Amino acid sequence: MQRQRLVLITLLCFTNFLVAQRSIEKTLEKLNKESVPYITVAELQQQDSLIILDTRELEEYKVSHLKNAIWVGYDNFDSHQLKLQDKNQKIVVYCSIGVRSENIGEKLLANGYSNVQNLYGGIFKWVEEDLPVYDSEENRTENVHVFSKYWGKLLTKGNKIIN
Repeated sequence: MQRQRLVLITLLCFTNFLVAQRSIEKTLEKLNKESVPYITVAELQQQDSLIILDTRELEEYKVSHLKNAIWVGYDNFDSHQLKLQDKNQKIVVYCSIGVRSENIGEKLLANGYSNVQNLYGGIFKWVEEDLPVYDSEENRTENVHVFSKYWGKLLTKGNKIIN
């Protein structure tokens, strides 16, 4: 019995160690295909005259989003609803870290949008760079919806919110 407890405690400690070793970079490397070109936080800050699309769910967007981001969602996303006149307009998509936004970026590219980039590290990387995010009333906030406890482990700054 004592040996089983020791094994269990060791296993739990090792699991916590592995979770702590996860990073946005390693997660993106594992989950993304890089089918949509990345744009870094630093590069995005230098840009103007572009469209920023938030591809998270509405509850996440309401908690916090990048300034001037347009919510388009994920589960019910329809690129035909964008109705942009210029399909060459620069578009940056983002989500929590860049996984869902890559999928939405692929849909945009498939529908003829030619200048689509995925924000590397998403809103998590943005917040980690101490850049501002805004709530549904357009007030600056420290809150970030982390989607789930699992994804929340990747955010190192800000107030983690899970609904």
